[in-house]
Amino acid sequence: MLKKLTIVCGHYGCGKTNFALNLAADAKKTGQPVTLVDLDIVNPYFRSGDYREFLERNGITVITPWSAGTTLDSPSLTAQMFSVFDREGYVIFDVGGDDVGASVLGRFSKLFESQPEYSMLFVINKYRHLIAAPEDAAQLLAEVEAASKLRATGLINNSHLCTQTVAEDILASVDYALGVAEKTGLALLATTAPKSLADELNGKIENLYPVDVIVKLLWNT
Repeated sequence: MLKKLTIVCGHYGCGKTNFALNLAADAKKTGQPVTLVDLDIVNPYFRSGDYREFLERNGITVITPWSAGTTLDSPSLTAQMFSVFDREGYVIFDVGGDDVGASVLGRFSKLFESQPEYSMLFVINKYRHLIAAPEDAAQLLAEVEAASKLRATGLINNSHLCTQTVAEDILASVDYALGVAEKTGLALLATTAPKSLADELNGKIENLYPVDVIVKLLWNT
């Protein structure tokens, strides 16, 4: 699921930023340079740029537009973005939620398409309001694709209930994720689970991707 250019997008609160942070940390283990671009210009609360210390400690370069978390349409965003397409190694883009957040990608769609390879991973969460039904998730994906002018290449099932998540919740989300895959025509590339639950789920879920819970709600810290 990881390409030289990898876009991570999805609905607000689906857990895409936590997934992006884990993906970046795991990519670094390959020995290649890794850059994480925080393109969330909508949500000021859960942005990958807020975890700069964690990322830099793992040897990951962070690019955070100064206008992140605002509604400013800043020319500096464009200037910064052009440079990342020529970087060595992996570049991971953490994109703001829904079509509003994905619209920033539309300005760079031709640059993505000019690259030898890129992936656009759509993160879903069965327990997130407004995408709890497969058809709703599929509709949201269509809106994201229209706004970004790019096509998604795969699905990531990141269904969770924050700190209340148990193994049964993740197992119960697989049929939902397969339903989204059927309606979108995309492959279900991975189902995430907190590493604390990985042992319970090994052998029960195909393409299980254990993750560290890096992003925590303020009231759970």
